[in-house]
Amino acid sequence: MPSQSVLVTGGAGYIGSHTVLQLLLSGYHVFAVDNFDNSSETAINRVKELAGEFANNLSFSKLDLRDRAALEKIFSTNKFDAVIHFAGLKAVGESVDKPLLYFDNNLVGTIVLFEVMAAHGCKKLVFSSSATVYGWPKEVPCTEEFPLSATNPYGRTKLIIEEICRDIYRADSDWKVILLRYFNPVGAHPSGYIGEDPRGIPNNLMPFVQQVAVGRRPALTVFGNDYKTTDGTGVRDYIHVLDLADGHIAALRKLNDPKIGCEVYNLGTGKGTSVLEMVNAFEQASGKKIPLAMAGRRPGDAEIVYASTEKAERELNWKTKYSIDDMCRDQWNRASKNLLWLWCICRFLQLMSMIVGYSIYVLFWGLFEPGRPIGP
Repeated sequence: MPSQSVLVTGGAGYIGSHTVLQLLLSGYHVFAVDNFDNSSETAINRVKELAGEFANNLSFSKLDLRDRAALEKIFSTNKFDAVIHFAGLKAVGESVDKPLLYFDNNLVGTIVLFEVMAAHGCKKLVFSSSATVYGWPKEVPCTEEFPLSATNPYGRTKLIIEEICRDIYRADSDWKVILLRYFNPVGAHPSGYIGEDPRGIPNNLMPFVQQVAVGRRPALTVFGNDYKTTDGTGVRDYIHVLDLADGHIAALRKLNDPKIGCEVYNLGTGKGTSVLEMVNAFEQASGKKIPLAMAGRRPGDAEIVYASTEKAERELNWKTKYSIDDMCRDQWNRASKNLLWLWCICRFLQLMSMIVGYSIYVLFWGLFEPGRPIGP
């Protein structure tokens, strides 16, 4: 089968960059776009380094999906077999404060993308959805048939885009769409060169643990320690980002199945891990003690949430490979490499200030040396 060409939106982001790398290593030609709202060009450059001989199969353009003219230009000069759509704002708290920003960015950008895809005859799509569309389920594990609801504007944008995809397929059966609902991505590439480093206060557990471990924050706040779980803390389904990336490739291959219409799959491990279990695993991986600050439950937080992965395992021929220990090892490797890089920069700046200070000292001593007249 000849190499396929795939457009990846949000390709410089946390999950996007790992998926772009795995696509390249699997022989795909990739065109990635990103507006760098919560990412940087550094991720793309590092993906190229990690891709080695496959780096030439990667093209990149800085682009906001709402810029229809720029997107049209890319589709006019490239032929894509499929699109993997990651691009979108994803901070739950920010979405509550700025719902219109999320509706504009996530929904308008997606609609423009779908219209341009249709205009150019590209009707194969893998959409990056989220387990947030399940709201707070009353039982576990979550299956793809569970009732859907959204508890915040971010989740609502995911739910609305899913509905748009279903409506598009009903109106035009030429479309082939796979919706991937994944749970809690963690970890990083084993090299430590790409991973998650959110701007500002993290929204998820592991980046927060990571920042405490490297001294950027004093303690980890644990919300609720009186749940009916083994240790009283909430339980979630954590999945290694590389397993997640491979899940997208499995979905991409499934789009070649002539029977596919618009299908949904959960991507998770199918196992729940508590907050304290994750913290303990990270302490083992890093050798660092994570200070904890216990707080009350947050309104609406569910006690236990994890995925049923039977459908994905059966129909996508996909299964997770990485353990919680692997996730924490790679997360710490990424954090410690960044810490070393930061130390080098600080040391360089310190040395430069010493050199500059010494130069100023010599200059002024030469000008005002005792016994020497000022001036010519």
